[in-house]
Amino acid sequence: MMQRSVKRINLFTAVNEAMRVAMKTDPTCIVFGEDVGFGGVFRCTVGLQEEFGKSRVFNTPLCEQGIAGFAIGYASTGKTAVAEIQFADYIYPAFDQLVNEAAKFRYRSGNEFNCGGLTIRAPCGAVGHGALYHSQSPEAYFCHTPGLKVVMPSGPADAKGLLLASIRCPDPVIFLEPKVLYRSAVEEVPDGDYEVELGVAKIVREGSDVTLVGWGAQVGVLLKACDMAMKLHNISCEVIDLRTLLPWDANTIIQSVKKTGRLIITHEAPRTGGFAAEISSTIQEECFLSLEAPIQRVCGYDTPFPLVFEKLYMPDQLKILEAIKDTVYY
Repeated sequence: MMQRSVKRINLFTAVNEAMRVAMKTDPTCIVFGEDVGFGGVFRCTVGLQEEFGKSRVFNTPLCEQGIAGFAIGYASTGKTAVAEIQFADYIYPAFDQLVNEAAKFRYRSGNEFNCGGLTIRAPCGAVGHGALYHSQSPEAYFCHTPGLKVVMPSGPADAKGLLLASIRCPDPVIFLEPKVLYRSAVEEVPDGDYEVELGVAKIVREGSDVTLVGWGAQVGVLLKACDMAMKLHNISCEVIDLRTLLPWDANTIIQSVKKTGRLIITHEAPRTGGFAAEISSTIQEECFLSLEAPIQRVCGYDTPFPLVFEKLYMPDQLKILEAIKDTVYY
């Protein structure tokens, strides 16, 4: 078997490559959104219009409800739509279209019709200076919606494979991209066409004392906390990248917690009603007799996302290290 060649690229380039592969392999695939035609504000679509033409890569009006509605309609004809919402914070005007139309299209028609060719891309999360309207992580809202899939990568290799799998998935997908990683996350990424299976978590680092679960940019934060825990306290942490939040891979976490007896979950979004609560509840139900300490959540605060106080708001490696110590020494 011939080994696939790889190259070191950042996350936005990996996203760009995924869309390029999708468009080359599917002549019905179109890419559109605000400023997408000239490459987008984060450069994720750079070069696509020049390669595939203005009929397949084009700008839209500044109207998220319209972007989602058009995407649903196009996908409902059996074609492939990759729509970009410029910031995940502005996906809310499209919420009705995505939750009441896209998610229910197949169910309401008794499987006669669907919009499974729909993928919504949206940059999300903190970036250091985004404040209230350019820093939010809205994944939990969509995870409450049967009929959607929700995905968030933590690195370039997964971003490319997960995005290709999302575009080709027979269900509509909300694909959230941590924008702080667009340029900062760099790793070897396979060339060409490949997919990373949706609904499967990844054990990033094996350990024995406590299980740490996150997704997106928080996976890198977990690894820093993991290194500190081993160096300072000789605590061995198992780190799991959830990757797909809906449907989420409960079994991988269950098996890990049965081994370690402890669980910490982290996300940037506010604590109350965050997706960590769903994971915590499920693991408590499935692993009650294996738990050596209460499950802990290290999350954003229940406040609007701050500007000057962003550093205090963020669930960083120091907060996670404290949770690790509290859990292991409980």
